[in-house]
Amino acid sequence: MAESVSATTGKKLIQIDISSDTVCPWCFVGKRNLDKAIAASKDQYDFEIRWRPFQLEPNGPKEGVDKREFYRKKFGPQSERMAARMTEVFKNLGLEYSLSGLTGNTLDSHRLINFAGQQGSEKQHKLVEELFNGYFTQAKYVGDWEFLVESANKAGIEGAVEFLQDPNNGVKEINNGKQKLSGAQPPEVFLRAFEVATN
Repeated sequence: MAESVSATTGKKLIQIDISSDTVCPWCFVGKRNLDKAIAASKDQYDFEIRWRPFQLEPNGPKEGVDKREFYRKKFGPQSERMAARMTEVFKNLGLEYSLSGLTGNTLDSHRLINFAGQQGSEKQHKLVEELFNGYFTQAKYVGDWEFLVESANKAGIEGAVEFLQDPNNGVKEINNGKQKLSGAQPPEVFLRAFEVATN
C-alpha cells in the first residue's frame, strides 16, 4: 500500500497492489473484506487498486480438470474439511461456495485482468469480482474464454475477444508500496492499514 493525495477530491489516495490468483478462495474472501473496509472509508480516502498475477498452479492444464477431483488429489483426505470450512466462510459473506466445475490454468484470466487494468482500476476490480464470483459460486471455469469475455462485458471492458485472441498479449508484474498484508484479513485490519499508509 502506498499513499498520495488525489488531485480531484483532495482526499488522501491509497494505492493498493494485490497479488492474487483467480482460483484462490482466500483471495476472494480478502477482496470482499477489502471492499467492506473501502466502503467504510470512502469519505476519508480515495482508492486505486491494481490486481497483479499470481498462479497457484502455473502448470495447471489449460483444458481444465474437475475441481473436486483436483483437490482430492492435491490435498488428500483434508480436502473435505477444507471444502466444509470454505462453505462456512463463504456463507458468512452471503455466498454459496461451489466445488462444481473445472479448475486449471489461470493464465488467460490474468492476461484479461491486466488488459482490464489498462481501461481503469475500477473496471479491473469489477472484472476480478466477476471472475471470483463465477468460479466460486457458479461453477464457471476461468480458463474458458466464453466465461472470460462474458465477465469482461459485465465489467464494461471493451476489446476482450480481440485481446485474448492475440497470444502475444501478456502480463507484467510490478510490486511496490510500503504496507504489506497477506491472506484474507478482516475489514478491521484493512482499516488499520489505511491509517498506517496515510500517516
